[in-house]
Amino acid sequence: MTSTFAPLTSAFAQAIISSDPSKDPLALDAARTAIIDFLACAIAGAGDRTTGILADTVGANLPGDAILLGSSRRTDPLVAALVNGHAGHVLDYDDVHASVRGHPTTVIIPALLAFAAEREFSADALIASYVVGLEAMARLGLSLGSKHYENGFHATATLGTIGAAAAIAHLTRASIDETAVALGLAATQSSGLRLQFGTDAKPFHAGMAARSGLLSARMAAAGFGGAPDFLDNPVGFHSVYAFGAERPSAVTENWGSPWQIVTPGLTLKAYPCCTASHPVASLGIGLNREGLEADAIEHITFTYPPGADAALVVSKPGNGIEARFSPEYVFAAALIDGALRLDHFDERPVLPRLMDLARRAGRRHDETAPRMSSDPRTRFVIVDIVLRDGSAIQRRFDGLPGLSDPAEKFRDATARNPAFADVPSLVRTMSSTPDLRQLLALLNQDAARNPE
Repeated sequence: MTSTFAPLTSAFAQAIISSDPSKDPLALDAARTAIIDFLACAIAGAGDRTTGILADTVGANLPGDAILLGSSRRTDPLVAALVNGHAGHVLDYDDVHASVRGHPTTVIIPALLAFAAEREFSADALIASYVVGLEAMARLGLSLGSKHYENGFHATATLGTIGAAAAIAHLTRASIDETAVALGLAATQSSGLRLQFGTDAKPFHAGMAARSGLLSARMAAAGFGGAPDFLDNPVGFHSVYAFGAERPSAVTENWGSPWQIVTPGLTLKAYPCCTASHPVASLGIGLNREGLEADAIEHITFTYPPGADAALVVSKPGNGIEARFSPEYVFAAALIDGALRLDHFDERPVLPRLMDLARRAGRRHDETAPRMSSDPRTRFVIVDIVLRDGSAIQRRFDGLPGLSDPAEKFRDATARNPAFADVPSLVRTMSSTPDLRQLLALLNQDAARNPE
């Protein structure tokens, strides 16, 4: 029953807890594919320097049964949600969703996996709750409009807290009132600034959101109170975060018809760098295959629609972490090396041979084009290249490149470690509670140990 006191929050809560994505095979298949992709990123990210620092700092030695992905350690569920969310995002190789304008899976799945340490449920239940959590994140993203992100918030963090809480509420079949409170508790912890892009703190946002979402759902279930009207209150979520661009009806409009994981769907990254740089990466690789030499180039100009390069906050990176957010460097690496690898974007200083070309690149915006939005038709990049002989080359990319099958990405990201070889096939077929236990056991192994 929808509350007359807080009709929108209540309707949102009702949609979350009453959803049944198990009836949609397209949604379930997309979810299984996304989980494989996320696990590839998280297992690879488990060995990152910052993942280790975070684990040690927040107390991964605390007692508990929640697994740390790519590690043989177990810990407290809230710690596991935080560390695993960070690990999944630390390489910036995880999926992205246009409606969220961020990364949903690296927040929601760590929260659900951590919750499995304290509540038994089936693999089917995990998958369905993941689809619902993503739906909640995406619908909120659509309702906020573009200014939330452009004014400096990192939507993975700000929407992820609520998406994770929604997933747990769906899983536990919480009441409408309990769910509304859980969502409000998550919303009051909604934070994360884009100014952290290119630093250790960006992936921390994903872990922070996973932990906060799980904590919010647990608190509400235990009877901890909070405002039950975060979407209806005059000083609620839209008032604070939308900057006048809100469309509140989008929160429940066409809920699950189709599921957001199906349409517009997730983009699984082909390259380990910021999603907004992927079109120039594909163009650079294509020009490499055409035989274009860097020495022949005088100048490069990238043309974006307004707002499309908001995430690309670096033009002159000092190291590979910063380079993830530099289309100039990404294009240079793609053109010169003909591929983009994890080692292009590690903590070492940027390569002078790549920076020499990156310094010859600049950006502009086509102010006559529609501002980039959640509509993928508003995303494009044009690359204009002036050659030293006076001739010119132009290439255009519309939308985003991506992977349809992360199987090879999983093998590469896990260094073909046989300890994890059965994970993708298990995720594709798992349904029962024992299946989920088997998956957790496989993931709770040390990624650094490879007997081959």
